[in-house]
Amino acid sequence: MELPGKRTRGRPKEGGVRDDMRAVGVREEDAEDCLFEAWMQVTSTGPQTIRKAEGEGVTLGCKFNSSPSDTGELDIEWSVVSPDSTKKDQLLMSYTSGTKYIHANHILAIRFNFAAADPSVGDASLYIAPLSPAHSATYQCKVKKSPGVDTRKVTLVVMVKPSVPKCWVEGEELVGEAVSLHCKSEKGSTPLSYEWRRESEGPHPAPTTQTGVTAVLKISNHSLSTAGTYRCEVNNAVGSQLCRINIKANKPPNRVGVLVGTVVGSLLFIFIVLVFIAILYWKMSTRYRYEKEFSNEIREDAEPPESRLVSRYMSQSTKQHPEVTYCQVGWSEGSSSNEGRRFPPAAAMGSHQSNITASNVNIV
Repeated sequence: MELPGKRTRGRPKEGGVRDDMRAVGVREEDAEDCLFEAWMQVTSTGPQTIRKAEGEGVTLGCKFNSSPSDTGELDIEWSVVSPDSTKKDQLLMSYTSGTKYIHANHILAIRFNFAAADPSVGDASLYIAPLSPAHSATYQCKVKKSPGVDTRKVTLVVMVKPSVPKCWVEGEELVGEAVSLHCKSEKGSTPLSYEWRRESEGPHPAPTTQTGVTAVLKISNHSLSTAGTYRCEVNNAVGSQLCRINIKANKPPNRVGVLVGTVVGSLLFIFIVLVFIAILYWKMSTRYRYEKEFSNEIREDAEPPESRLVSRYMSQSTKQHPEVTYCQVGWSEGSSSNEGRRFPPAAAMGSHQSNITASNVNIV
């Protein structure tokens, strides 16, 4: 298997060719000229691995030179090298007989094109735009013009630029307290590198501590000299972003005054609660006494029931004349049908009192 960036020249092994030429009587100087003239060579140079950001464009170089001995038809092929050596490479685009072909069996080929308008002039470079992470692969350029042939491999890595990081501070910005500055970028291809720097004048902060995907700058003893504007920069192989944050150095509050205020406030709250309870108790007790006195009050203007006047009169007469038997007067026997009716009014009964007394005397 060929390594990326290596070229395979389309000429036979030099030792075997020289031996054959000597056998037929060709001088060694003429043999060297023949070998050079039959050499198709890809001349593009550059890094074997190219890293580009998502959304950008890239040109994979594949310039070539041919000799007058290369008389065959020019054939150019761009393909994706399979990471599995047992599988075939995926053909993307080709150029044959002056015609460009994009092979539809690869969905990413629609973004491919030759960098030169006419690749036959010696430039078979491939241009890809816009890039996406799916374009990350090892590409091979193969230029053939019989009897010469040469190839070049380039690995393309498409990365995502880091997003603008978020800066925040943890801890109270008080003199003498510990403060930590945090920085984090939500997007970006790894590895991401963070660094905190101070923009304002003053002592340089301690080295940045990177924990996972978050960068932390710890200030153990915050003071006026460490206050100011800080900048966090995050970067990877294809880009960088930064954020800024300003921290202050506030004087710590008077702890004794805070404690006294807390105690006074608590006592005042308890006093208000006690006053409220006392007022509520006084109102409830006053209402209870009023209801009790009202239930025991006797109305003087209320008249007793009418039926009880007769009973009281007959009770007094019985005590004065125990030997007298009383009976009802002025009621007919037919009045039995009126049972259940009330006695006559007190005024009417008073008019019969004399008759009742006379009847009682006669009976004796």
